[in-house]
Amino acid sequence: MSIQLKVPSVGESITEVQIGAWLVAEGDAVARDQALVEIESEKATVEVFAPSDGTLTKITIQTGETAAVGDIIGEMEEGAAPKTDAVQEKAAAAPVAATAAAAPAKTSATSGSSGGFVMPAARRVIAEAGLDAAAIEGTGPGGRVLKEDAVRVAVAPAPPANGSPNGQESVRMSPMRRTIAARLVEAQQTAALLTTFNEADMTAVKALRKEHQEAFVAKHGIKLGFMSFFVKAAVDALKQFPSVNAQIEGENVIYNNRYEIGIAVGGGKGLVVPVVRNADQLSFAEVEQTISDYGKRAQANKIGMDELKGGTFTISNGGIYGSMLSTPIVNPPQSGILGLHAINDRPVAINGEVVIRPMMYLALTYDHRIVDGREAVTFLKRIKECIEKPSRMLLEI
Repeated sequence: MSIQLKVPSVGESITEVQIGAWLVAEGDAVARDQALVEIESEKATVEVFAPSDGTLTKITIQTGETAAVGDIIGEMEEGAAPKTDAVQEKAAAAPVAATAAAAPAKTSATSGSSGGFVMPAARRVIAEAGLDAAAIEGTGPGGRVLKEDAVRVAVAPAPPANGSPNGQESVRMSPMRRTIAARLVEAQQTAALLTTFNEADMTAVKALRKEHQEAFVAKHGIKLGFMSFFVKAAVDALKQFPSVNAQIEGENVIYNNRYEIGIAVGGGKGLVVPVVRNADQLSFAEVEQTISDYGKRAQANKIGMDELKGGTFTISNGGIYGSMLSTPIVNPPQSGILGLHAINDRPVAINGEVVIRPMMYLALTYDHRIVDGREAVTFLKRIKECIEKPSRMLLEI
């Protein structure tokens, strides 16, 4: 029975998507729930899975093209799933032999750049695309070049030709990048943005981490980082200054009695801001585990769209990239964002003496329409106090 593959609904108000990489080729046998293709929306990348065992018979919309929700992007024929890898290799052998004869000699290579064996399904993609197998890095066991590795290279944008005008290359922005651009411009045009700065002495936090790291890892299976301290400090400060956790809706101010902290993380296709839900109710370990999970899945473009919605305040850590100081932009409709930066040993005056301390610059960008300067400065000062004396958060003083 023939099955039509359609663009799924990928979120409220999203009507158009861009087709990402096809993970299988026409004629490939696929198993039920196997990922077939990536769909890129303005908020996240999702995968379309095989509804049953069978064979992908037709790809109707190619990588890089746009499609509407509900459009048919391919077809598959329902049937028995391949039982073993050997069956897959046998099925792929005939088309590989046919295409290899017509392909350039360089596609006959049987090992990738890491010296691993090139799987038959990957050889077919290599032959059809005229790729050099020796230039493809294999990610399979023992450095094997998988079909996914070949597809990744086949769909990658080609470098600009030597004779291109001005050495330039035109590449269409992804839906996510277009949305990021639009939201940043919106924030600049609609909000009255100001940034205030302070600095925090990280001595106490570093000492706590050093003292308790081994026991923390043994109990929770994850390292105690800096972000959990800042998430907890932000929640503490937001409780004292609710306008920073609020948003404007028309002529009304909506005060949020929940603490949904967005954490900006670099993903495989751009910056995403997944939300740590109910951060006020989580332990340090739960915050660290949540952020670690988001970081790993962001790199693999596995963040769900529901995980990007509903944030009330955002923390952006440019320090992991070496940033010393920056002015972050709020994520509408939020009214504030905390920017963290690199920790550097600097001379500071303490009790009349100059000492060397690990210091971090802090930045708070806020919407002046709803947050007064006094509140913003005092909010950031409270963050500083919580970081320099973490016991304040426990004692609520």
